[in-house]
Amino acid sequence: MYARVRTFDRISPLVRDLTLATLFAGLTALGAQLAVRLPSSPVPITFQVLPVIGAGLVLGSRRGLISQLLYLSAGMMGLPVFAGGTGGPAVIFGPTGGYLLAFPVAAFAARWLRERSKPGSWLGWLTASLIALAFIYGGGASWLTVWLRATSAPSLHAALTGAWRLGIAPFFLADLAKAILVVATVKGAHTQLIQWVGMDNLDLQPE
Repeated sequence: MYARVRTFDRISPLVRDLTLATLFAGLTALGAQLAVRLPSSPVPITFQVLPVIGAGLVLGSRRGLISQLLYLSAGMMGLPVFAGGTGGPAVIFGPTGGYLLAFPVAAFAARWLRERSKPGSWLGWLTASLIALAFIYGGGASWLTVWLRATSAPSLHAALTGAWRLGIAPFFLADLAKAILVVATVKGAHTQLIQWVGMDNLDLQPE
């Protein structure tokens, strides 16, 4: 379909997939370092929503999931890829652990849901992106509730309220904007992505 030779045409599928998954794992790690700590919340503002959802939309559900598993594995091994240059299993058991563990699910869901929407539909792309974001919030808030109940909240109700107040409300509008941005970027660069990495082989069929 394209006259020019695409970047990954001469690379074996396994090497190509691992390279692209590693690239998005690296972008997720970079997004974690662009963090803003809020004085009232143990959860920082980061830019990870962009590469997490983007990994699913661009690479496909399976490869998007792998990219985030690579990211989590690197962090669990102690590499400083989590927010604030932290790493190690202790981070997973901290207040942000639920968000991190939800990243592979969100990346998988973004593309899986997109494939089941009307081809070319902006609404379908956006809905898939927002549901993926909901998975991140669901995982993050669920674990944050457990963490708050174990560390400070006097009751389950207080922990649930705290999870909303500290882990969702301060971030929702910014993350909504990020979800819209990633859809606009991926859909706008659709043809370029296909030409660059042979995305017709990576589940991003031209519509």
